[in-house]
Amino acid sequence: MNLCTLLFKMTPVAAALVLWLVTYITTPVDSYPDGKVTRACDSMMPQHGHEPQAGTIHSITVDKTTFKPGDQIKVTLSGPQFAGFFIQARDASHLEGSAVGSFSLIDDRISRLLTCGTVQDSAVSQINKRKKSMVEVYWIAPSNAPQHVQFLVTVVAKYSMYWVKIPGPIVSRTTPPPVIKISTTAALPIPTKSALTQRFSASGCGHSKFCVRNPTSCDPERDVECFFLSFQKKANSMQIELSGPGKGYVSFALSHDKWMGDDDYYLCVMDGQTVDVNPAYTTGRMHPETASPGVLQDVAWRVADGVLQCSFRRAIRIPSSLERFPLNGSYYIFLADGDAENGLIRRHHRQPLITNKMFNVSGTPEDVGGSRSPILIKFHGAMMFLAWMTTVSIGVLVARFFKPIWPTSTLCGVKIWFQVHRILMVTTVMLTAVAFVLPFLYRGKWSNRAGYHPYLGCVVMALAVLQPVMAIFRPPPHSPRRSIFNWTHWGGGTAARIIAVAAIFLGMDLQALDLPDPWDTYTMVGFVLWHVCIDILLELHSSCLLRSESGKTEDDQAWILNPSFTGEEGHTFKKIVLTIYICGNFAFLITFLAAIYQL
Repeated sequence: MNLCTLLFKMTPVAAALVLWLVTYITTPVDSYPDGKVTRACDSMMPQHGHEPQAGTIHSITVDKTTFKPGDQIKVTLSGPQFAGFFIQARDASHLEGSAVGSFSLIDDRISRLLTCGTVQDSAVSQINKRKKSMVEVYWIAPSNAPQHVQFLVTVVAKYSMYWVKIPGPIVSRTTPPPVIKISTTAALPIPTKSALTQRFSASGCGHSKFCVRNPTSCDPERDVECFFLSFQKKANSMQIELSGPGKGYVSFALSHDKWMGDDDYYLCVMDGQTVDVNPAYTTGRMHPETASPGVLQDVAWRVADGVLQCSFRRAIRIPSSLERFPLNGSYYIFLADGDAENGLIRRHHRQPLITNKMFNVSGTPEDVGGSRSPILIKFHGAMMFLAWMTTVSIGVLVARFFKPIWPTSTLCGVKIWFQVHRILMVTTVMLTAVAFVLPFLYRGKWSNRAGYHPYLGCVVMALAVLQPVMAIFRPPPHSPRRSIFNWTHWGGGTAARIIAVAAIFLGMDLQALDLPDPWDTYTMVGFVLWHVCIDILLELHSSCLLRSESGKTEDDQAWILNPSFTGEEGHTFKKIVLTIYICGNFAFLITFLAAIYQL
């Protein structure tokens, strides 16, 4: 018995589950066009099966040759056009050792950060295999850096042509001047804590001050997971409070649109035992650059019980600063958080909270929330869950097991089972088509940060459209070509469901729709098992009641899989199972929709 025959005789979901597991678990090992080359961290050797080129035609330069812990050094790779690259810094006296320091991106459209060993963001590689002639990144010196650090790079011009461990410049650690201890009774004591002595309170939100809270209506005084931002007008200045879980930094920005970039930022960043509070600005989509803190007054901070708090006051209008927006204008408000190292922020791991509309924080006090997922992406996720968890699953189950339930009953001149199947399948295609367009409307382009999810989505869209097209041109039931249609229709539908499930698993953890972990994975696995168990239950029930005449060819209008037995036995049982299955499906669906709504 070959694989195709075996899969055909299996239940569709069981076959789908087997194929999905193979598809989802298997990963490419021969090349890495997307830059995920962590397997090459030690050797820096691409697994292309060819010998590396001799000599060098690409160069690495740095903007300075000395550093101290926390410094940023711009590293530039340039030369003839290349598709891939892999940059690391290592101890110059031990180039076979592990990576040293970490990197920060300048242009995240062409490069990505990787973790080699235990050092986060300790290497940089390409996003895709598009040709490029220059890459710029920042190297951040760690506190435990060796005396001399050398940059190494692997460059891939094409699959069979690459250079490994091209030596770059060596940068050296500056020796700090000796510390001179001055003992004097007149010296002022160094403060060990900030002026803030207690958590911020939501009291007055919507009455005396403008507040942004996430989750909505949370109280920073009692909830350590509460992100809180408040503005309180005092004469010609604004008192601002910012609070959130202290993992590295919390920040907020005022923006003219819903895209980060060219905005007025304020950063509250942990740096060892202290906290830096600074304004910042960006040019385009670049990394925020801190500005002079002189525009902020009455700065205070506090870190306690895992909560990071900052407060400061700034003038409503600062005519001398183009980067500082006047606070009597209307803006979208962003709340972001993430990791920090040596006082330098990392890219946030999840989507920032964005208010649903523009607000004037110096106007009428309001108490508002926001969303960490754009509304178009929410609709995208909701429609895909509805299509591939509910409509398609029920439609396939009805076609496979419920043909004998209504053998002569018709709806609009067509057998009921087939009409139900067709309506649900057409609904699936329509939901998928609308959901497919929404991410492109949101971003306006292809996403390079979404991994394999958009590629799988394109395949699902193509297969979903192909199914009804094939059904329109299906041959008559007794035609010799009918078996070809049966196989093709079943194979296309099964493949679409497998890939859709894989796409859902990947899509749930993307930044734009980041459902809670690990709850989302466990719930989705529960749904798959629920569907498989119902499928197996109905299959066993049909097998137990199968009569000798069940092997006869059944004259139906859309025979997709092996025909079920005819007769009236077990109809009540099947109807009960179908009712339970539909209720269970809607329970899973509502659970996911509620989670999306809460984002």
